[in-house]
Amino acid sequence: MTHIRIVTDSTADIPLAIRQELNIEMVPLKIHFGEEQFLDAVTLKSEEFYPKLTSSPHFPRTSQPSPAEFLSLYQSLLEEPNTEIISIHLSSALSGTYQSALLASTMLEESTGKVHVVDSRTASYGIGALVVAAAKAAKAGQSSAEIIELVQRIRENFYIYFLVDTLEFLQKGGRIGKASALFGSLLNIKPILSIDGEGEVAAIDKVRGQKKAIARILELLAADVPNRRIPSIHIAHANNLEGAQLLREVITQQFEVEHVDYITLGPVIGAHAGPGTIAAFVSAV
Repeated sequence: MTHIRIVTDSTADIPLAIRQELNIEMVPLKIHFGEEQFLDAVTLKSEEFYPKLTSSPHFPRTSQPSPAEFLSLYQSLLEEPNTEIISIHLSSALSGTYQSALLASTMLEESTGKVHVVDSRTASYGIGALVVAAAKAAKAGQSSAEIIELVQRIRENFYIYFLVDTLEFLQKGGRIGKASALFGSLLNIKPILSIDGEGEVAAIDKVRGQKKAIARILELLAADVPNRRIPSIHIAHANNLEGAQLLREVITQQFEVEHVDYITLGPVIGAHAGPGTIAAFVSAV
């Protein structure tokens, strides 16, 4: 029987306890403050990152894992007989992480076809939801083809809305994508962003004030999920639990939600989204 192992990267923002429970392997991205370098979610956790973000004189930079880091992990996992790997990563439109993983998979000459690298075309718990579903399916004994089909189906029925305090962090980090049109008209305006089908950051709307912006997110979700039944939602925040709680409250008042969790945006995602960000990750399947 084939044993399926699931690999992801730190931008999936999956809590450590869940990774351990489901035997998910994680390769960290790196975050830099000046000359200091940290491993995302390993040597720099969210609770340490946000205070550092506001106190450091250096704007944080991020970098992807090298192919060698993925290769080392793949080789280690494939030492177990009859093993295949499904490796699910941050959108290739936002980072070279997917390409590093893909390159590493091509270097496994004796294990051709045993590593399946998937471009999530999303970020944060958009990836996390795919990875967790894949890990549960692997635990249930599904094949790699079945798991990849499941990931694709979830991805096609998944909705993400970010409410950011400012586009400054996305702009400085070079991840502004299709949201650049919002610049020049942001006086007290809250941008609502998403990640489109190509895996790029895209502007959805701009609304004055947080409460009106959250009301607009409700309208968008009502169009996405007309039966108002949401199997699973993860509310994420960048050092803004109060805003996340408000978002959860209004969504659960208007929709029939089976499962809700809070997620803290990790250092790499937080470095690009910026402090104060709240987000809804909604699975419709």
